[in-house]
This record gives sequence, C-alpha cells and structure tokens, in this order.
Amino acid sequence: MYSLNNLSAPNSSHNKLSTDYLPSESTTSLSHAPFLGNSQQQNAFYGGTYATKEGQPRTYLPAPRRAAARGRPFYKRPWFWILVVIVIAGAAALIIYLAVIRPKHNDGAKNSSPANNDTAAALAVHMGGDGSTVTMEDGSTFTYANKFGGYWVSNPRDPFDNSARPNSWTPPLNQSWTWGKDRVNGVNIGGLFVLEPFISPALFQDNPGTADEWTLSVALAAKGKLQETLENHYDTFITEQDIAEIAGAGLNWIRVPIPFWAIETWDNVGTEKGQTVAEPFLARVCWKYILRLLGWARKYGLRVLLDLHTIPGSQNGYNHSGKLGSLNWLHGVMGLANAERSLDYIRTLTEFFSQPEYQSLVPAFGILNEPFARTIDQNTLSSFYLEAYKMVRNITGIGEGKGPYISYHDGFINPSSWVGFLEGADRIVMDTHPYFAFTGKANRDPVNVTATGSTDPSQMGGVWPKTACDSFSPLLDKGRKGFGVTVAGEFSNGFNDCGLFVVGVNSSTHYGPDCDYWQDPANWSDATKAGILNFALASMDALGDWFFWTWKIGKSTAGVVASPLWSYQLGLASGWMPADPRTAEGACGKFGATGDAFDGAFQPWQTGGVGAGTIVPGALAAVPTWPPALKDLPEGAADAAVPRYTSTASAVTLPPMEVATATVTASVGSGWADAADSGPAVTAIAGCAYPNAWNGVGAQVPASGCQPAA
Repeated sequence: MYSLNNLSAPNSSHNKLSTDYLPSESTTSLSHAPFLGNSQQQNAFYGGTYATKEGQPRTYLPAPRRAAARGRPFYKRPWFWILVVIVIAGAAALIIYLAVIRPKHNDGAKNSSPANNDTAAALAVHMGGDGSTVTMEDGSTFTYANKFGGYWVSNPRDPFDNSARPNSWTPPLNQSWTWGKDRVNGVNIGGLFVLEPFISPALFQDNPGTADEWTLSVALAAKGKLQETLENHYDTFITEQDIAEIAGAGLNWIRVPIPFWAIETWDNVGTEKGQTVAEPFLARVCWKYILRLLGWARKYGLRVLLDLHTIPGSQNGYNHSGKLGSLNWLHGVMGLANAERSLDYIRTLTEFFSQPEYQSLVPAFGILNEPFARTIDQNTLSSFYLEAYKMVRNITGIGEGKGPYISYHDGFINPSSWVGFLEGADRIVMDTHPYFAFTGKANRDPVNVTATGSTDPSQMGGVWPKTACDSFSPLLDKGRKGFGVTVAGEFSNGFNDCGLFVVGVNSSTHYGPDCDYWQDPANWSDATKAGILNFALASMDALGDWFFWTWKIGKSTAGVVASPLWSYQLGLASGWMPADPRTAEGACGKFGATGDAFDGAFQPWQTGGVGAGTIVPGALAAVPTWPPALKDLPEGAADAAVPRYTSTASAVTLPPMEVATATVTASVGSGWADAADSGPAVTAIAGCAYPNAWNGVGAQVPASGCQPAA
C-alpha cells in the first residue's frame, strides 16, 4: 500500500425484503417479540421484530382492561381481539421467517435436520437494529448503534444465515449486489492478520530492531512468545464490536488482508551462507480468527473482499509483504518458483471461498496485493494474472454466482494501462490504491484554509479536496469505462507522510520538520478537522467504490494513536470522517471539479452475464505465455534454467469453521468446493541446491537438478 499511481501525471436469493421497515431491537425468539400497536403509525412486522418507519416513535399496546360488565360476550371483550391479533402476528412472523428470511443464503448451505427442527431454528434466531443489545461470545454485551436501518442476525442453528443488512440502501447478503448501481463504501481491516509497524506500533517498539513481520517473528520466537503474542493480537485488536461499529457507520464492505502463512509455511526455502533458511511466520494459527471475523461480518451484513496480502519471496519488498527488502516473486533467480508456490495458495483459498457457505459473504477475492510491476514488468505480471484466472475459473465455473470476482491490483501502473486486458473474461476487478502520502513530495499545503474551488469561504481543505477530485475521478472512471469493474482497494486521509512508522521503522519522512503536529490530533483546530473531513468527502466522491485504509490504528507505547490520518474509527469519533458516507455524493462539485463520469452501466460479460468467459482472441494473444521471461537474472542465465518446484505434493485444504455440533444443523463445508480438482501441489525437488527464496536476486542459478521431470 505504500506506493502510488503517478497522480501528478495525467446468487443470490431474490426474495424481496422490505426497505421501509427494519428491526429495532433484539429478540431471542419470535414468541418473545414485542408487539407494536397504533394503526396511526404504519407499523410492520419483519422477521421476528416489530418496528416503526424511520423517524416515527414506537408505541406498545396498553395492557388489556377488565370488562365493564359481567355477561358481556367474550368476543366483544378487548382482550379477545388483542389475543387474536397476537396469534395472527405470531403466525405471520413464522411464515415470513420461513418463506423470506430462512431461504437466506443464495450460497445454498443445506439444513440436514428434519422439517420440525426448522421451526425450532426459527424460534432460536436473534436479531436487532438500532438500540438492541448484542451479547458477545464471552458473555459481555454492548448496545448496537445503527441509525441507517441496518440490522444484525444471529442464527445458532445456521452460522451461514445471510439475512443481515448493514443499512437500508445496501442489499442484505441474501440478495444480489449490482455493480454500477450499488456502491462500495468500505474499510480495510488492516494490521490484524498481516502486522504492520504503523498499525501496531507498540509491538515493534517493544521489540527493537524489528521492521516487518519476519523480523518480529524471529524476535518473539527467541523470547518464546511468538504464538502467545500474536494470538493475543488476533484475539483483541479487532473485536465483534468493531465490526458492529463499521456497519453502524454506514459502511457496507470490509477488505480483509490475510497472509499466505494462514495456509502453511516452509521450513526450508533454500540456503544462504551455508545455512538453511526457514520461514519464521506463525503458521496456520490466524486461520480460525479469520473465520471468526468473517462470521462477524456475516452477522452484521457486511460483504468481504478477501485479499491475499503476502506471497512467498515478497511481491514488492515492502514491510507489509511479510519481509522488507528485495522482491523475489516473478523476479530474480527464485522468482518463478515463488510464483508457482503462490498459485497453490490462490487455489486453496479459491476452493474454500467458492463453497456455497461463503459465496454470498465473499463476493470478491484479491489474489495478490500490490505486486510492483515496474520491477516485475507488466507483461510478466499479466502472464501470471491469466494463469491464475484460468485456474480459478476452472474451479468455480463461468458466470454470475459461480465463485468470487477475481480482483487484480494494477501493480502501481495507471488503471488505464490495463484497458483491454483479458477483454471478455468472467468477472474480473481492477484494484487501485491512490495515495498522496507516497509521491515522494513534502505535501505541506495546509488544510485549515478555504478549500480551492469552493464558493463558500467557510469550507476548509485548501488545495486537497479539489486535488483529490481532479486526480482520483479520471483514474477510476477511465478504468470503469475501459476495463470494467474498478475499485479503490485502499486510500486514506494521509495527504502527507507523517505518522509514527507510516514510511517504515527508522525511515525519514518527506514532509520535513513539524511532523509531530500530525501525530497528535489533540493539537488540531476545528478548521484543520473540517479540512480533513472535506478531503475525505472529496476522495470518496471521486473514487466511487472505495475501501479506506484502515479501520483502526493501535496505540504506541506512549498510549496515543500516532498515525491519526489513517484511522477511520478515530476520525469518525473525532469529527474528521463523515458520520454518513452518503454525504460524500456530489462533494467534488462543491469544489468546482468537473469530469466525464462513468454512467454506471457495465457490459454484461463484465459482471458474469452474456459473453462472460469468452476472452477476445487478440486479448489472449497480447499476454505472454506461461511461464514468462524474468528480469534481473545473472548474466548469461537462461530462463529455462531457473529453479522450479515439482508438482508431487498434496494440496492443502483449509479446515472449516469449528461449530457446536449439538446446535448447528447447517452444513459447514469441507474446505474444498470442487471435488474434481484433485491435482497435486508443488514442493521442492530433492537434491536441488536452491538459493534463499526470499533473497535470490543476484544469486547464481544452480548448475543442475532443479527442473521438474517432464
């Protein structure tokens, strides 16, 4: 995430759920749902909860009064008719649940219990809207705050219930998402499963000399505290209440970066200076926490873009790739071997998230975060993208509802450079990460002055809101018009590079002196906060479909959030992020920005419709065959001689979510969607003297024994 496009240069169940009436409080069973009366209020029952229209007060029927006189026929007594209404309402509730909510997940998870257990499952459903009480796994509670008509759903019998909705303008998980009509207002869950120094600074401050997860893992392992420390981080850094707050903020997606070591690590990735190199990362432990997080997202109706954030060898040399330093993925002597291994991990994740239990929850899969195409070469990267596409679609099939959209990062090349790439391919997304913080400029222009282009002198922001509009709008609109679905997978309020460890541990900022001011929002004036808010609104409006980086920044050892421009949570609480993301609509017009906006209409093949999967012959011919030529090999070395792995190992299957089998009656899946996909995975060739796969640039190509058998 720490490089920038050159901005200075030019499925679903279609059961229609009501959007007018939404649950207002928690229920433990339909039989205990509150009864809301008063015919003047247009009340409605929905899925086990009674609610009024937004903005109208709730009322409850008074207790039945005694009959005025004995001998009066029972059917003329108020209690009789109240009882009739209650019985009818209860029956209606059950019908609505079974007919509308119960066929919840278009992902087709099957209930294996007898029909009479369906009724029991219905009565066990918990749900609630604004003001409801949520009880978490540990028994603690919090009050759900959602002023936008969102509601949570927890179904103990079926953890894959997709009935929840984050807000009134976003389809619930059991209804279709329409690209171009529905807009992504999302946030990243950065730093949870892939640790970064500026997101969790205290972990790195407490372990001097560490700069990435590789060195942090080595340091913690030396103390015997690797698993203890990281499990505590996974367990506490983001909680269920965070996910509830994200939905309550009017957001509707989360982007979840995960590491390849959620699947496995290798204890021998080559040798360096005569020593065998082992990957030090904590293997497989974070997986159960990833599944827990996804369960929370489902509960609150948030869709997920899952992003494979790290890859063997490092795809960019940045600290968030796992190891700071050299780029060894599709680059250098071990580049091809690392790419072969990465295809296996993409395969494993595709198999898991293409299961019917996850298709509605995870509609998009980012197969590789931020490969640095200027080093790798765009043609080389495109060859990998095509190879991964063929593998993924062989697993999922072609067309809407068959596995996730495949999200490609632009490699820090302007998205317009990808126009025509794989034209006709089934459901691919271009992901771009526009940042001002990493342009290499000081960016010292103030935000606490009148916004450029505004006719209202009270509007703050200086040059930044209009600059965001002028830079981001054409970036995204050209991508949508020329490529197809295009999103900003990351952006932030960081218009400068100030913040503790934002540019890395022990690295200098380009901002220069006075960066401390931007590390402590207690110093910020109301005008500064207003200027940052306008910058955020302009960025959101210009990007259209976006994920802010990131939801939460942890505190430093000084007890403060020292990179506040990067925390959505802190900005929301402190007034420099919008309380309602819809207020961003039209923001660029307020700053005099104009442009040729995308009209919202994608071609059918781009969203899994007619023609999807039929790639234009010319587009295929433009992509180099696999495997591609690599850059920066030793002089005289041939591509055919670089080390590779052999496909003789068993593929890794990720385990399904652990559930209480006495309670859960729904299928939890096997971890592998396509039973026909039974091929092997790669492993090292016995006898090959591999150089260090994480530091192979400049290494010598082994003389022999490193090519798989024909």
